[in-house]
Amino acid sequence: MKRRVKGVILFYSLLILVALINGVAIAESEELNTSQQSQLEGYPIASEVFTTLQKTVLPDSIPSGADKLLPYEISKYQQNGYGTWTYGPGLNPVKRLDLMPLTYTNTSVTNTANLLHFFTMTDIHISDKESPAQAIFFGYQGGIISGYSGIMLYTTQVLDAAVQTVNALHQKNPFDFGISLGDTCNSTQYNELRWYIDVLDGKNINPDSGVKDDPLPGPSNDYQDEYQAAGLDQTIPWYQALGNHDHFWMGFLPPNDYIRQTLIGDKIINLGNPFTDPLGVDSRGFYIGAMDGRTPYGDIIGAGAVKDFAEPPQVLAADPNRRSLSRVEWMSEFFNTTSNPVGHGFNQADTAKGFACYTFEPKSDLPIKVIVLDDTQRNDDPNNPDKLGYGDGSFGYGHGSLDSERYSWLVSELDKGQAEGKLMIIAAHEPIGVETAPSMMAWIPAVEAELIAKLHTYPNLLLWIAGHRHQNTVTAFKSPDANRPELGFWQVETSSLREFPQQFRTFEIVRNSDYTISIFTTDVDPAVQDGSFAAISRSYAVAAQQIFNSKIALLPTGSYNAELVKPLSPEMQVKLKQETLVSFVNSAVAYVKTNGKEKALAKFSNPNGSFVRGELYIYAYDFNGTTLAHPFNPEKIGLNRLNETDGQVGLFLKNVIDAVKNGSGFSRFYYINPAHNRAVESKLGYAEKVDDDWLLGSGIYEGPVDPVTKVPLFYTTILYHC
Repeated sequence: MKRRVKGVILFYSLLILVALINGVAIAESEELNTSQQSQLEGYPIASEVFTTLQKTVLPDSIPSGADKLLPYEISKYQQNGYGTWTYGPGLNPVKRLDLMPLTYTNTSVTNTANLLHFFTMTDIHISDKESPAQAIFFGYQGGIISGYSGIMLYTTQVLDAAVQTVNALHQKNPFDFGISLGDTCNSTQYNELRWYIDVLDGKNINPDSGVKDDPLPGPSNDYQDEYQAAGLDQTIPWYQALGNHDHFWMGFLPPNDYIRQTLIGDKIINLGNPFTDPLGVDSRGFYIGAMDGRTPYGDIIGAGAVKDFAEPPQVLAADPNRRSLSRVEWMSEFFNTTSNPVGHGFNQADTAKGFACYTFEPKSDLPIKVIVLDDTQRNDDPNNPDKLGYGDGSFGYGHGSLDSERYSWLVSELDKGQAEGKLMIIAAHEPIGVETAPSMMAWIPAVEAELIAKLHTYPNLLLWIAGHRHQNTVTAFKSPDANRPELGFWQVETSSLREFPQQFRTFEIVRNSDYTISIFTTDVDPAVQDGSFAAISRSYAVAAQQIFNSKIALLPTGSYNAELVKPLSPEMQVKLKQETLVSFVNSAVAYVKTNGKEKALAKFSNPNGSFVRGELYIYAYDFNGTTLAHPFNPEKIGLNRLNETDGQVGLFLKNVIDAVKNGSGFSRFYYINPAHNRAVESKLGYAEKVDDDWLLGSGIYEGPVDPVTKVPLFYTTILYHC
């Protein structure tokens, strides 16, 4: 069912009108004291939570004959039909086989085991709209959408809605972790970073700066009002990457003393055009403007040519919490948190050096390693694109970059991960291979080519995840060697939470029945409640897209869902099978020790229980060959099967019992596959002795058996472990 939200802005306008007509006031006796502040209201999301697999946000067309508006004319959006949208149909995932051999067919392949489930958010751009040193002038009348948009009024509320949406999805299908891919702040400010961390921690959020403003007197009715953030579910660990906006002024230039002093003062910054002027932050000529937090729509003040002002314009008040943060200071704030893990990936030693690279392994029983890479420029890079190799005219510090220290660290971590047999994910702010010089987001061509060539030497590299470009694009980096398709990898970019389509992404990494990997990536719109500030922000984001006409891929929705198939090396296939089986059987043995034999056997025999996971299930036998538990052959429970010939069951049991005589072991055998019409297939099994009387085991089917060689047809190298 489509839901039309054209009344969102009208709703807000009516609130303003009612407040003005009735002269709403709060009696002094009702002012919040310290104890009452802890009881602040939050902003609930919609009761129905879904992903773009079920519904998408479709912007409506601007009506013919509507006035052509400038971005700052927010109060006119509604009457002219800007910013309205409807729900459209969901987007099915596109199955991408770009990395697979041309001869590959997957008609009978099934998804058999869920390995990892996580989410990414990026380019949130928490904004202090009243700061004297944003870049309002370059966007409020058109031009650069990152300079100004009405969305800036509601950045914390949008993040809060996205966090609540994550929590709701987590209840349906738990996340193993989440990661933010950088640009948490809009312009390096301390208060912007604290709002971001405090929203995730579930703290009270006062999204105001300078003096207290209240455009509509009363609580919970305007963008400046303090509120209680929901906070990310405490069972979800979240990690952080560094973005260019997190340590550069407006993500574009290193802050100098003038910018630092301006940020904590009340005079609006005076600059030329730092986006094109080689003088950068030393250029002068325009007051860049600010938003007036006393007004319902954040009216623009102090923007224009210096010659047009008799005196330098000012914001309402200075605020020391607007101070600019260095890399070290920015990283250090992640240790001031109540959510997990402390530091959110950063460690104290590297933080002291401003080295924002680290690794983590999200699941102890799974060979997957996440490499978090700082690939933003150095603060001491010269603003000289020709000298650095970015190309003429490509000013600024938004390029992808790795100095020798970070490149060597990355290679070392990839080498270790490959040697240890771990699947690997690189998480960074800047994507690779998608921008060309002289783009302000491109890499130095030679450096980028060398990096991609090096990445093509690691068969265990699954994907590179990134933000930065505010796009939901997917790129295949095919293997340079047709005989080794496993050397290819995927790149997945996630769009911004600030600008349309205001989404985050989920990832599910799944093992397939042929031991390829599928990466399911899905875009998610925050579940905004009608009339909420997050819903108003969405309408402003749609309007901004209509006005700026930004080059966003995949319109009209801006969304892209996919199943990305990745081949594994033969060695990694074996390792993944073994580790999957060991972990699964170990969990079953632990269940026996905790719950007792009788309860455990009933659990293992339940075909709908938690010990049936796709093709994986637990079976139990005593050492005489009698079946104690089996979810798919309940008629065999209590029967001795050592002499059973159907499907070579007796031989299978003898192999299993022999394999666990010393406690545990692997065996390869042939067994009927109920999912394939009871065809006899090769199976790798792992079993573990519970005590001297019985064992638990499980197995993974490896495919059809060659009738001559008795070897699985798709796999010719067999490693026996007994």
